[in-house]
Amino acid sequence: MLLINDVIITTLKCMAHSTSKLGTTFTWLGWIIGFFLLALLFDKLIDRQINPNQSLTTVQNAGYAEISLLRNRQGHYLLDGKINGKTVTFLIDTGATTTSIPMHMADELGLNKGRRFQVQTANGTSSAYGTFIDDLALGDMVFEQVRGSLNPGLQGEEILLGMNILKNLELIQRGERLILRQFANP
Repeated sequence: MLLINDVIITTLKCMAHSTSKLGTTFTWLGWIIGFFLLALLFDKLIDRQINPNQSLTTVQNAGYAEISLLRNRQGHYLLDGKINGKTVTFLIDTGATTTSIPMHMADELGLNKGRRFQVQTANGTSSAYGTFIDDLALGDMVFEQVRGSLNPGLQGEEILLGMNILKNLELIQRGERLILRQFANP
């Protein structure tokens, strides 16, 4: 009888110990999952602060279409659009003559490297390569056979939306917003 009691007590102690270990393991697992989910949430919030215009709505009015952009925390206007059907992020750059794409994105976007030429940038003179974009879309506004440049000096993922596109739009800035308006062809 004493032996059976010892076995039962030892078994209960082992169970209590393994249950405690299991509880500790699940607690740590919960904390790790919680931190992972918080990191994902903050990543999305930061993305929204950098580019608050990730999903565009084109408003169609009588005779024109328009997109309203919100300025980001750095004071820039970024928006998601498409080049040759691939989603990209544009940075509105009224100082860029043509739409300028980082060279490392050329293959992904199906762009061919053309003739080399010199460009004046904020960082001085550099080389770029001509290219043609089959179609460039900003919401429902689509531009075809767009002249652009492939720039080896651009290292980020943003494409500079230049005056070759912006000259076709009316730009209206009001407070924190920039309205891009495209008039219908008469």
